[in-house]
Amino acid sequence: MAVLSSFEAGLGTRGGGRSEDALVRLDHVSKRYQDGQIATEVLTDVHMQIERGSFTVVLGVSGSGKTTLLNLVAGLDVPSSGEVFVDGRALSALSERARTEFRRTAVGIVFQYYNLLPTLTALENIEAALEITPLPAGEIRDRSWRSLEAVGLGSKASRFPSQLSGGEQQRVAIARALAKEPALIVADEPTGNLDEQTGRGVMTLLQDLRRRHRATLVVATHNPVMTSFADRVVRIEHGRMVDVPILAEAGR
Repeated sequence: MAVLSSFEAGLGTRGGGRSEDALVRLDHVSKRYQDGQIATEVLTDVHMQIERGSFTVVLGVSGSGKTTLLNLVAGLDVPSSGEVFVDGRALSALSERARTEFRRTAVGIVFQYYNLLPTLTALENIEAALEITPLPAGEIRDRSWRSLEAVGLGSKASRFPSQLSGGEQQRVAIARALAKEPALIVADEPTGNLDEQTGRGVMTLLQDLRRRHRATLVVATHNPVMTSFADRVVRIEHGRMVDVPILAEAGR
């Protein structure tokens, strides 16, 4: 394994080097948190780029900074130093309102714990996520149906989360992210609460949706089994990015 330096590790590419087709670029990014007199640096001088349409897996133990990295890429947080660029835009230069709009329209987020509203049906959960967008009501309904059918749950649109298995709830969460038709989808431990077989099914679905919708996918996981689905794999070690060879092709 080799530490990724400068822009030599273009995620999603085999050759590396700085690419003009990168959707996401992290330039000298560090992130530290202050707790009283104690400062903890989670990410240190990270250089990374993610190509359009690629599938990147980020490995790391709990607390290594995987979620922090996703939060920076998704515009949920800003770096302590350095800059995150998405589609050429410097996210820290955006106002809080503009960054919120960026998340609403350009990023689909899949959480480990699904974050479905228990009093809404599967279809309504997706529609609720789109109500914060400027889409008209008819388009919201159409997109919600299409995304639910894309994950194979059209027949369970009227079921509540408690009536769905864990794998089905995660599929609804993926459909909710997909319904925005975003250029970028970030998923934080999307298989963390699932058994291995169901987890593989979810990863296969994400891979298929990424290919069909030409989205860029970044998945954080602690499970090395899931790396076989990726174009590129990196590991966070001591706040820095380490390149991991892809040894398996089973998920392709």
